[in-house]
Amino acid sequence: MLDMLDALAAATADGFPCAAATIVRASGSVPRPVGTSMLIHQAGGITGSLSGGCVEAAVVAVAEEVLADGQPRVESFGYSDTDAFAVGLSCGGTLEVLIQLLHPGTFPVIPKPDAPCALVRRIDAGGTAQNNAAQLLLVPDPRRAASTAGLLADHGAALAAMLDMDPAHAAARLAPLLASGRTGIVELGGPVLFLESRLAPARLLVIGANDFSAALARQGRLLGYHVTVCDARPAFTVPERFPAAHQVRVQWPDQYLREEASAGRLDARSVVCVLSHDAKFDIPVLIEALRLDLAYVGAMGSRRSHEQRMTALRDAGLSTTETAKLHSPIGLDIGAATPEETALSVFAEIVAARSGAVVSGQPLRALSGPIHPFTRQHVSQ
Repeated sequence: MLDMLDALAAATADGFPCAAATIVRASGSVPRPVGTSMLIHQAGGITGSLSGGCVEAAVVAVAEEVLADGQPRVESFGYSDTDAFAVGLSCGGTLEVLIQLLHPGTFPVIPKPDAPCALVRRIDAGGTAQNNAAQLLLVPDPRRAASTAGLLADHGAALAAMLDMDPAHAAARLAPLLASGRTGIVELGGPVLFLESRLAPARLLVIGANDFSAALARQGRLLGYHVTVCDARPAFTVPERFPAAHQVRVQWPDQYLREEASAGRLDARSVVCVLSHDAKFDIPVLIEALRLDLAYVGAMGSRRSHEQRMTALRDAGLSTTETAKLHSPIGLDIGAATPEETALSVFAEIVAARSGAVVSGQPLRALSGPIHPFTRQHVSQ
């Protein structure tokens, strides 16, 4: 819903409410993650999609009932071997969808469409039956609210009004999810909250200025990363060579990484890819990166370069645990050769590493089981 607030404003601009459908729980193989939303306008228009076509018709039918009587509903869509099309979700998973009426001005305005923020909705009968703005809480600064004390200081009164209870327990459950930018259900032994959170884009730091770096910057920007290319050589490190990068820095990479970490601009979602293929740059920046809590650290080079690199890192005092975090040689084995293909190989490995799931890297047709494991749906019970 956070990504659809502009669409919501447009859908209710005529003064009439619309129905919003949001996936609040998911299990098994499902096509879209928890938090995905669609809007059903009073005049019949539809914005967004929940499943790519499997359940939309059924959701619209329920939304028409919600528009008529104003009562929210939670509908479950699953799969049946005997009547798959009637049930609706032919991919084999299960979705629970909240459909509720939203009046003009129900959701607070976010000054910047892509600004970090979080939205908390009470979705149990005690909350949705009231169906008013008191059952919604916008958290404009998730990092500030990423502790129980911070969340209570800024939003304790609103949480207490939403829940009609002491908000301390809710704040303790919500704060870690806000810190990690997660989306999902929080059950409080009565009240049930649905949290959607959006942090600033994850960082991609590309070390080394070359054609592979330019390709990786393009791929990273496509996937929503904030991309920085850093190299100490000014002749190669010019913005015109890296139009997809948000930032191009001429600086020794280890110094730059150290400054960014000290300033708090890196987190557990950040990715560092060392493509300089030069030990005088590689080793110092890898020493810094492998001692940080990052999502992924990779380095380009041959197997011979990798062995030399590992020896240098151990000699520099890095532990076995720290060196084990290094993805080197970088990327997955997909037969990549060009810079663009190599960027695809690298990001395939990054996605696998960040998913938090056990992945094989094998063709899906050679495997069995859910295509979209439930562990990737980011649901907090």
